[in-house]
Amino acid sequence: MPRVKRGSKRRQRRKKILGLAKGYFLTKSKLYRSAKESIERAGNFAYVGRRRKKRDFRRLWIIRINAAARLHDMTYSQFIAGLKRAGVGLDRKSLAEIAATDPPAFTALVESARSARATA
Repeated sequence: MPRVKRGSKRRQRRKKILGLAKGYFLTKSKLYRSAKESIERAGNFAYVGRRRKKRDFRRLWIIRINAAARLHDMTYSQFIAGLKRAGVGLDRKSLAEIAATDPPAFTALVESARSARATA
């Protein structure tokens, strides 16, 4: 079997790793072994972070909706239940945006939720 030295492939792979580690502190951006460990660790955090971002934003939207609903003497759960009964199909992201930027429209949503809860 012929001997394989892998000169250019090894250099390409190491250059890629060191490029990804550019800007890291001290040896983590200079030495291949440290850079490889740092890149792997950073990749794990990034993977977890992409999943965390979804729940973090949902929590933020719920907090904003709850704060706006309480200004109208209603809890978050009462408000969401009323909207479901009223047949309003807005998601939490858009509800939070309406609560922050358009208070009259949110007041109308609260009233529709309140009337739907009262009739049921």
